[in-house]
Amino acid sequence: DPEDSKVKTARVVGYLSSENFSKIKSVQFCKLTHLNIAFANPDKNGNVIFEGDIDTVIQYAKSVNPNIIISISLAGGVLSVEQAANWSLLIDKPENRPNLIQNIINFVHLHRLDGVDVDLEWDAVTVGYSGFIIELKKSLTEHKKILTAALPNNSRFNNINSTALNAFDFINIMSYDSTGPWTPNNPGQHSSFTNAQDGINFWHQLQNVPSEKLNLGVPFYGYNFTYEDVTRSTFGQIVEAAVQFADQDESGKIYYNGRPTIAQKVQFASENAGGIMIWEIAQDSVDEYSLLDVIHKKYTSLKFKTTGLCGN
Repeated sequence: DPEDSKVKTARVVGYLSSENFSKIKSVQFCKLTHLNIAFANPDKNGNVIFEGDIDTVIQYAKSVNPNIIISISLAGGVLSVEQAANWSLLIDKPENRPNLIQNIINFVHLHRLDGVDVDLEWDAVTVGYSGFIIELKKSLTEHKKILTAALPNNSRFNNINSTALNAFDFINIMSYDSTGPWTPNNPGQHSSFTNAQDGINFWHQLQNVPSEKLNLGVPFYGYNFTYEDVTRSTFGQIVEAAVQFADQDESGKIYYNGRPTIAQKVQFASENAGGIMIWEIAQDSVDEYSLLDVIHKKYTSLKFKTTGLCGN
């Protein structure tokens, strides 16, 4: 049967926050197909501002995995008032877009990047969003670069029209944060398996995005609801406290995804999506309890090619 000989492939997309650049030696880049470096934001004149030594990170990741596809991720879930105002000024006024887009293209060329990921969220998805995305896509395509986005689990912003939605090469579904520090009176799981199913269903069934364009987002962190101030714990910190936590999804009032749940989500993604997305790769456990390792091994056991490296 020729179908059997067709190699099934999947993406494994990891976000790396600039605040974790010091931890890159602990990241298994041989297990990521895509790396999104987060976050860059424009100043009011449309200059792209990024804090951190991006070139060293790119050089290191490519030395480990020469085929890794690296994008700069723009904006982010938490913008300052000033950053949000800059975005609005630059994308809502059509005459400001060409300069911003040219600066983004220049940034991509300067750092030898492969694409751009847009993570404008909620109130930052202003009236000019779709126009900006469509124009950015045109420029990136001319330069043979990719365009992707991080979008919420099961809501579509009003300002994303269908042309803009179709412009993305793939979409990273943020299937986490269903509760957190902003809802301290709602302790519990922020990234359940049901939540993951809902997210894929929303974007595929209700918004008609092809399955292969969807990456299911999984968290490498949890929330601790023990005290009034809800805090974040990395998966690495959770496992450090006690190794048995690696195979659970909660410990006291800390809620996260352990290895079995991550494996279950990979199984689901292998049948209903084009890949897995991770926030955030440097928050993994760096020993035998690594969640990235679970993703890598699960895809390999399902006979999916991801990177083709490190035993895949």
